[in-house]
Amino acid sequence: MLSGPLLQRLNERRDGPGWRQLSFHLTLLAAGALLWACPPLPAVPTPAFWALRLVGLLLLGWGLAFGFCAMHECGHRTAFASKGLNDAVAWWAGLLSFYNSDYYRRYHQWHHRFTHQPGLDPELEQAPPSNLAGYLLELSGLPWWMGKIQGHTAGLRGDFGGRPYIPAEAVAAVTRSIRLQFAVYAVLLAASLWQTNGALFWFWLLPLAVGQPLLRFVLMAEHGGCSTGTDGLSNTRTTPTLPPLRWLMWDMPFHVEHHLYPSLPFHALAEAHGHLAPHLVHTGQGYLAVHRSFLRDPARLALP
Repeated sequence: MLSGPLLQRLNERRDGPGWRQLSFHLTLLAAGALLWACPPLPAVPTPAFWALRLVGLLLLGWGLAFGFCAMHECGHRTAFASKGLNDAVAWWAGLLSFYNSDYYRRYHQWHHRFTHQPGLDPELEQAPPSNLAGYLLELSGLPWWMGKIQGHTAGLRGDFGGRPYIPAEAVAAVTRSIRLQFAVYAVLLAASLWQTNGALFWFWLLPLAVGQPLLRFVLMAEHGGCSTGTDGLSNTRTTPTLPPLRWLMWDMPFHVEHHLYPSLPFHALAEAHGHLAPHLVHTGQGYLAVHRSFLRDPARLALP
């Protein structure tokens, strides 16, 4: 659908957009942390002070949770021109968002290969919700936490049984990456306990939990209620949204475009959408409209 010359131009790897996007994301994290850590100010009334801190908690939480989007784009090795820079940013973004980039990159390759196909797509290893209670539970992030804890625990042991997307030759490297990530967590936990300030809880675990529901909210729309066939135009949804959320997501709302052409850098997806929009099946509805349809009939999220 995209012509060869256009695709060649859009596929160009550039560092500038990646650095700008990463700078925004880091600024959001810093601003959120500063507001969340803000001490009481004599000139600010108590309700306003706590409202300010709550804003900080939300910003920090969204910045941490949506580090997933940074990891995703860099995991495709398209956000920057350099493979090494992509891998480094992906690894640290995964650490902040409680993913492991080396595991996720291989997992995600299978997701692209078998998008929304039951029994094949690893994103469907945990069945999607089929009723209102399941929908609300999914939004809470609790199933995600349980899955991550179980997956990381197995990864620390080097146990990837039943996960064909982790081939035997990759087991050692992925296990080493997960163990290194948890070594960083252990150092931060030790420092937090040593200083008796609970910093790891207050500035990572709690904000990440607060940020998860919004991330779950947008991720559920990517394939939820779409077909389980192999046609990328119908098994994936592009969701128009406000620029701040699109920016926070590293342009992931252009999800059909990304699945049809995963080699495209995130900053090229908007232009690709202009060419592909007439062909899209699931588009035009924002996140609120999509979720209203889920609430009217939660069973449409279930697999056939």
